[in-house]
Amino acid sequence: MFDLHTHTTFSDGVLIPAESCRRAKVLGYRGVAITDHADESNFLFILEKQLKFKEDFNKTSKDFKVIIGLEFTHVLPEHIVRITDIARKNGADIILVHGETIVEPVESGTNRAAIEAKVDILAHPGLISDEDAMLAAKNGVYLEITTRKGHSLTNAYVAMMAKRYGCGLVIDNDFHAPGDYVNRDMAEKILKGAGLNYEEIKNVFKNNEKIFLEKGGFNE
Repeated sequence: MFDLHTHTTFSDGVLIPAESCRRAKVLGYRGVAITDHADESNFLFILEKQLKFKEDFNKTSKDFKVIIGLEFTHVLPEHIVRITDIARKNGADIILVHGETIVEPVESGTNRAAIEAKVDILAHPGLISDEDAMLAAKNGVYLEITTRKGHSLTNAYVAMMAKRYGCGLVIDNDFHAPGDYVNRDMAEKILKGAGLNYEEIKNVFKNNEKIFLEKGGFNE
């Protein structure tokens, strides 16, 4: 398994990167993306620290790897394209945007801006519109099924829209603290609860693996 959405003490997670990785490995994960919350004020600072951790960690860890990136969070929609480009040029492996979850006052238009920026994953996109789901499929932006309390309230809707318009789906923990990682059995149950069948569930896990490997996992 691979998780593509985790947070550490570089933002609002409670664990340092090394402990987060260790907890994921014990539960059967082969790699995680460290994607700390960021906006225009801190994203380059965070990237610098993440890149240092990734370099040191992947040199010595053979069977578990990390990739690094950002989850742009509560960034004005009109700024997302620009800072996504800057982040990628400065070494980010993967870019997520904190989508329009129904449990936070995310700026309207964030989903569309993220999709237009062609970020890798639109995290917990809430009640994503038909138009935005269609554009996500066209632009190759994956929609996230999340195991995280609150954000997961719209999982079934997100899965329905993804199937309707042919969007890729991933499953992530949005890890912040001990207890947030789920094992394979629980992840499968969450996907089934979102309305996915056996083949669709297998494809979600394949998508997570595909993205992780394409973004540099196990290439060192």
